[in-house]
Amino acid sequence: MKKTVTTLADGRELIYYDSADDTVRDAVDHRPLDPVSTSSEIRRDPLLGDAVAIASHRQARTYHPPADACPLCPTRDGRVGEIPDSDYDVAVFENRFPSLAGDSGRCEVVCFTSDHDASFADLTEEQAALVLAAWTDRTAELAALDQVTQVFCFENRGAEIGVTLGHPHGQIYGYPFVTPRTELMLRSAAHHREETGRNLFDDVVAREEEDGSRVVLATDHWTAFVPYAAHWPYEVHLYPRRRVPDLRELDDQARTEFPQVYLELLRRFDRIFGPGEPPTPYISAWHQAPFGVPGREDFALHLELFTIRRTSGKLKFLAGSESGMSVFINDVPPEAAAQRLREVASK
Repeated sequence: MKKTVTTLADGRELIYYDSADDTVRDAVDHRPLDPVSTSSEIRRDPLLGDAVAIASHRQARTYHPPADACPLCPTRDGRVGEIPDSDYDVAVFENRFPSLAGDSGRCEVVCFTSDHDASFADLTEEQAALVLAAWTDRTAELAALDQVTQVFCFENRGAEIGVTLGHPHGQIYGYPFVTPRTELMLRSAAHHREETGRNLFDDVVAREEEDGSRVVLATDHWTAFVPYAAHWPYEVHLYPRRRVPDLRELDDQARTEFPQVYLELLRRFDRIFGPGEPPTPYISAWHQAPFGVPGREDFALHLELFTIRRTSGKLKFLAGSESGMSVFINDVPPEAAAQRLREVASK
């Protein structure tokens, strides 16, 4: 992998990740851009103890542009966007409309491919490996920033999820605090360690492997399963067999095998609801251990992949119980979801 770091016209950082070591990236961003002006602010909820990012400048962000005006496409054929080169493999840049900025953290956009009409599932294994390398490098770089406590790499896919740009891309958030969901995991892991002397994540994976009814696929270095208490209609958790706290510590064998496993899961997701159905909307989220906190080494890196579509033409909405009380109600039994995901294995 070759990494090239440059800047955009307004001073934001842009990083190219290329498969070929001899690739030259010297295109200049000539757009007449004003400096980025953000008003990101972190406010604490005194009742719940969690944090809310107030970012009013995001109201002006690009919203469903036509394909020929996509800001994530390469700069060519009269089209000028965020990436000044005429082609790219993987590109990462600072978000022009960040939810987190300055002392409040950092937000980046990850473009998986220059092909506007592709999806992550369309990537080759080599391309997917390059995205993994970019996620890992960005985790390492953001971990070095004083204002970042936790790095979150994720992809929102589909208009149903709220995606406003159709180009295949994801995001990376560098939070200045430990997120509430991670705090809950760390608390549960600490309690389990105190009660049993064992690691909670290891025990969860072992239980799923022993039961088998919710396992979707298992390889030499990865295990994918629908969790026992799945929140979403179709939800898969993917764990490396060797527990590590974050992407930086994956071994070479797990890195080599990841593209095959992950692409298979994404392609199965697009088959869940049968032929003729539109692409399945999903959220794909890497859970990594925060930095410098108690229990970090007990945390297990894993990816959670889920869709809000519960059946053909119907979505799972977070209504009264979920939004008001944080109590999920799942209409699809996890065992049935796992069975369906085994049935639609790609040929």
